[in-house]
Amino acid sequence: MEEFPRISRLPPYIFGVIRDLLIEARRRNEDIVDLGMGNPDIPTPKRIVAKLIEAAKNPKNHRYSVTKGIYKLRLAISNWYKRKYNVDIDPESEVVVTMGAKEGLGHLVLATITPGDTVVVPSPAYPIHTYSVVIAGGDLRTIPLIPIEGFFERLENAVKSHWPKPKMVIVSFPNNPTTSVVTIDFFEKLTAFAKEYGLIVVHDLAYADIVFDGYRAPSFLEVKGAKDVGVEFFSLSKSYSMPGWRVGFACGNAKIIHALGRIKSYFDYGMFQPIQIAAIIALNECEDEVTQIVEKYKRRRDVLCDGLSRYGWHVEKPKATMFVWAKIPEPFSHLGSFEFSKLLLKEAKVATSPGIGFGEYGEGYIRFALVENEHRIRQAVKGIRNLLYSAKKR
Repeated sequence: MEEFPRISRLPPYIFGVIRDLLIEARRRNEDIVDLGMGNPDIPTPKRIVAKLIEAAKNPKNHRYSVTKGIYKLRLAISNWYKRKYNVDIDPESEVVVTMGAKEGLGHLVLATITPGDTVVVPSPAYPIHTYSVVIAGGDLRTIPLIPIEGFFERLENAVKSHWPKPKMVIVSFPNNPTTSVVTIDFFEKLTAFAKEYGLIVVHDLAYADIVFDGYRAPSFLEVKGAKDVGVEFFSLSKSYSMPGWRVGFACGNAKIIHALGRIKSYFDYGMFQPIQIAAIIALNECEDEVTQIVEKYKRRRDVLCDGLSRYGWHVEKPKATMFVWAKIPEPFSHLGSFEFSKLLLKEAKVATSPGIGFGEYGEGYIRFALVENEHRIRQAVKGIRNLLYSAKKR
């Protein structure tokens, strides 16, 4: 059978290799602490689940739904933005409900990018940010994400040195995998930059609520004029611990939102309506539960970072996200992130994500996901401690 060009442009999914090794180890009855995939383990708040059950019992909710999301959910999203960021969102023209931010972002790029269009994506990046461009047939241009201080100089160089001029830039803060954070000043500069060079801005705000130590994550849409140039995605997966529910949304520029809604109308009829109804409860009534979820991630962060530092692997505590981004310790730096992740799995019995899986500028780092309880994270630290001590004895 002939090759499929769109699929052949996609590289091997490096995280899948680590996942396969994890499965093989568990088949050998090895106890592996899985801090690899960012798959939240905290249960969805009970009242969200209760609303789902109630709505699912109503046969009226078993029919096809609305592609862009039912009106009451879009209204809840609009109210959420007003409460949280004092941003006015028109629930009719400036919101589309998506099946998670990942699906929404992939379809948005497919709707707006054609072969020959260039998209700039900072690296390291969550894979859909880069590979949505590849899938859409666009030309991908990556620039180093960090250090943040020189970001706009690198972005300007990428825009000025490329022909044809890039059409879009995709960013995400708080950032997965690097945990980098920004202030509202960053988005003010980005909005002005986008207007000057005619760029579409796509911002992924998936970790808006998972913040620590007094840090507040700003919304791109808080900036005056942001809706003139772009859109923002949010997902209920982390804040409300609803990963398997697949609920997200995009807000912002009405023309771009319309394009996303239009292409989705050819692909789906919207998510199961009881899930949308339950999502309304999440956005309207569950801020206390969000606070509790964030506190759990903070405790896990402290256990991991304090534990690693105690044994000589000094890792900075992130101000946001459910991840820890760690530079490979010196005795193992020659291995590279992929081989070091394999070594952690084999010797320390800890699964992690290699930085190279997030792009070329992720090399030299690994990502821990805080998706096991504190007891299991302490177990992971002990396994890593033994590996570090064995390196010192060599």
